[in-house]
Amino acid sequence: MASGDDSPIFEDDESPLYSLEKMTDLVAVWDVALSDGVHKIEFEHGTTSGKRVVYVDGKEEIRREWMFKLVGKETFFVGAAKTKATINIDAISGFAYEYTLEIDGKSLKKYMENRSKTTSTWVLRLDGEDLRVVLEKDTMDVWCNGQKMETAGEFVDDGTETHFSVGNHGCYIKAVSSGKRKEGIIHTLIVDNREIPELTQ
Repeated sequence: MASGDDSPIFEDDESPLYSLEKMTDLVAVWDVALSDGVHKIEFEHGTTSGKRVVYVDGKEEIRREWMFKLVGKETFFVGAAKTKATINIDAISGFAYEYTLEIDGKSLKKYMENRSKTTSTWVLRLDGEDLRVVLEKDTMDVWCNGQKMETAGEFVDDGTETHFSVGNHGCYIKAVSSGKRKEGIIHTLIVDNREIPELTQ
């Protein structure tokens, strides 16, 4: 008998059995847009094994085996700013479960609605690279592809300009009053003297 004949056919985690188990236990996937980028949150819930696994951007953040209580919550952090996230597991009937994601204590929907009021986002292509620029209106922090940018603020006749650079491109976000209370301040991204349209949520 040749040596190694008694070894298992699959030695690594890529066995069909593992991937099938992983696929059947994956119960929820969310995409969460934060200032440093869009993060993918995946949740595995083994209702027979009691397993709970949370992945953020493909990296395992939490793994619990043999949880006898199938309902409850898992709390973890997402992104560069370590934003608090909680997955709630609720039984809805018999062996059916509902999974909801909360970000900073708010439902994902409520969080994203609030976020669209507190941030402006632009997506553009520069030097062959896709860029996602986010302005946090409360702090005037500017993020580009997950990096907080060095900025310089400047007062101008009709408002303010927040200057920063991407590669050798001069960029600034112009803030001017809309003149209407409901609309408030209008933020515009200018790259190489060209206005970039804002991404609407």
